[in-house]
Amino acid sequence: MAASSQTVHPRRTAASPGFGLWPGLLLTGAIAAAAFGLRQVPGLSMLSPMILAIVIGIGFHNLIGTPARAKAGVVFSLRRILRAAIILLGLQLTAAQIVEVGASGFAVIALTLVATFTFTVQLGRLMGVEAKLAELIAAGTSICGASAVIATNTVTRAPDEDVAYAVACVTVFGSLAMFLYPLLPAALGLDAHAYGLWAGASIHEIAQVVAAAYQDGQAAGEFGTIAKLSRVMLLAPVVLVLGALASRRLRHGGKGAASAKPPVPWFVLGFIAMIGVNSVVTIPAEAKAALVWLTTFLLSMALAAMGLETDIAKLRAKGPRPFLLGLAAFAFIALFSLMLVKITS
Repeated sequence: MAASSQTVHPRRTAASPGFGLWPGLLLTGAIAAAAFGLRQVPGLSMLSPMILAIVIGIGFHNLIGTPARAKAGVVFSLRRILRAAIILLGLQLTAAQIVEVGASGFAVIALTLVATFTFTVQLGRLMGVEAKLAELIAAGTSICGASAVIATNTVTRAPDEDVAYAVACVTVFGSLAMFLYPLLPAALGLDAHAYGLWAGASIHEIAQVVAAAYQDGQAAGEFGTIAKLSRVMLLAPVVLVLGALASRRLRHGGKGAASAKPPVPWFVLGFIAMIGVNSVVTIPAEAKAALVWLTTFLLSMALAAMGLETDIAKLRAKGPRPFLLGLAAFAFIALFSLMLVKITS
């Protein structure tokens, strides 16, 4: 009888492989929905649902525990749903936005990104921060916050605790920028255009840029948002370059030809394709709003899954050095981008 039951169970599992995903998908979906709901609470509306989702996920995992039967769906959310969401993110961008920013504005954005990423990785090496964690903090600071962290990890392949730590860093310092920047335009002599460019080139999350830039008026808010979206466009080439570098490290590490194959992030090509579609096809405003909501919800599911995989004890074990690296990266991107904005304005 025992032998018979053992042979039936594998057959049933193989025949319905998708059934095991539902508990985890329902759990990550419920956490994402809760994150959207929490944004209605006064004081929390400034935080993106993605940030709230990872916080809820970490709390659930460490206080209650992630059920074993949810594991498959959680992993699916963290891998497949994440990639689908990043592809859809491309529908929020158009090639025309780069034209609107202008050559000098785009140069400020691109130079700031490259300089900040390089500075953060090199400083991380000097501080003794693990290379993969330093890359994630660099990506989140220089590109677009939590979305860049989890997209970069598809090629960096760092432990989940590293991803959670990097997301925490970019959340803390991006939120700090959101409150500090609106106090500074007059003191720094920045007009609406220059302030919008500075905010878009240096603040971490899209939501944080919108919140900070519109404090200086409609013109600053609109230009800051466009500048930030232009910066998000650079996510694709950065992830592709990091994938190539990861492949080179594998080869230099003596791995075999098969294991040294580049971790090609195919979803990035989908992201680029969606930018192309959005550049030539006019999507109705109602459909565009629905797609923005869906993209954010799917990203929140992925961040919820990240939280459900994160052990607080392992985060504590990393110590303060990565946090100090995030602080240094925040200071660098703010000052370097401000210098470029002043030079070009």
